Amino acid sequence: MDVKRKNRNLALVLAGIACGMVGMAYLSVPLYQLFCQVTGFGGTPNVDQQAQAPGGDGTMMTIRFNADITKGLKWEFKPDQKAIQIPIGEEGLTFYKARNLDDSTTRGVATFNVTPLKAAPYFVKVDCFCFSDQSLALEESADLPVTFYVDPAILTDPTTREVRTITLSYTFFPAKEDSNGNDLAAAPEEESVEQAIREN
Repeated sequence: MDVKRKNRNLALVLAGIACGMVGMAYLSVPLYQLFCQVTGFGGTPNVDQQAQAPGGDGTMMTIRFNADITKGLKWEFKPDQKAIQIPIGEEGLTFYKARNLDDSTTRGVATFNVTPLKAAPYFVKVDCFCFSDQSLALEESADLPVTFYVDPAILTDPTTREVRTITLSYTFFPAKEDSNGNDLAAAPEEESVEQAIREN
């Protein structure tokens, strides 16, 4: 009897550990994304929808734009411009264009990063299509805006003051839902993120 109770308790503990591991697996992607957005870790730029560009001394920064699509999302996705030059501290606006090539309505969600990675904390996105998923009907196209600025503090940081080119990369993934119908961002495929960094 005592052995059965010990075995039952052990089984309950192991089941609890397994449930906890499954829960952490589901939470790891959104928690990691939140950590990256707050710290700028891994090339994730700062996001501040209330921010206003502070203005600067007129030093110019070249912003290059990159676009990728993962397998499973039949979209065409590209930046309207390959690059622009803006004064550091001034607000910039650019557009990406997405078109659904699938035979039905599909939804996608975009992740983003900045290279060089050390510049990410100084790249501030004010408004971005990546803040929510995008739904496109068959053959539908959409212009997707991004409003941003480069914080002038980039010029006073010894590790970034020589940076004059920043690349903003987006990767679109199929939007997924959990069992309750809530949107879940697909986890970035490590290969596509590394490829985007290598290409830039």
